[in-house]
Amino acid sequence: MTARTGTLPPEGVRSMFDRIAPVYDLMNRVMTAGLDQRWRRATVRAVVRPEDRVLDAACGTGDLAIAAARTGATVTGLDFSERMLERAQRKAPDIDWVRGDMLALPFADQSFDSATVGFGVRNVADLELALAELHRVLRPGGRLGILEITRPSGRLRFFYSLWFDRIVPLLGKVLPGGDAYTYLPASVRRFPGPDELAKLLSGFDEVRYRLFAGGIVALHTGVKS
Repeated sequence: MTARTGTLPPEGVRSMFDRIAPVYDLMNRVMTAGLDQRWRRATVRAVVRPEDRVLDAACGTGDLAIAAARTGATVTGLDFSERMLERAQRKAPDIDWVRGDMLALPFADQSFDSATVGFGVRNVADLELALAELHRVLRPGGRLGILEITRPSGRLRFFYSLWFDRIVPLLGKVLPGGDAYTYLPASVRRFPGPDELAKLLSGFDEVRYRLFAGGIVALHTGVKS
């Protein structure tokens, strides 16, 4: 398994994100033309309510968790990259940052009112297990929001291919953790499309998705049965 195929063992993913932590926020801004923060806020509006207990899984450097906390929710951010969590901690010391694995969440059943994942669910080794774990830790009626890069089918397909398959890997030649920028487009290519991901959310009711930026990013939401 290699970065070029978009598949890495868990330790490889962890090591890769540790290496790119110093430039992770900058790359998010560059790759999305600064729109990633707007999409995170849309995710929060869709599933987080004031005073919720929120889990932000695969939290990275914490931007989605911080957006959730601004609503008045009590937020726990979880990631298995220590370097990412260090940066999240510096941004928001009052949030509970936990090092852990989305495939074995270190929380009791029904611990949270809502859960979010921003640009992280495609990195797990077992997607169905990750979704089952998110379902397990949500209370009945709890809300899930998954924000992820996807493959556009319309007029932006050419731009998407040029940007993610050509330009993003070139950035890796001058930035730390260069293999991450080969892994990124490959991981998106192998990840289920919006309709397929919606079908995998079989333990949730009211499953729907919304596309952003002409179909480059999808926000899936659902309510625990």
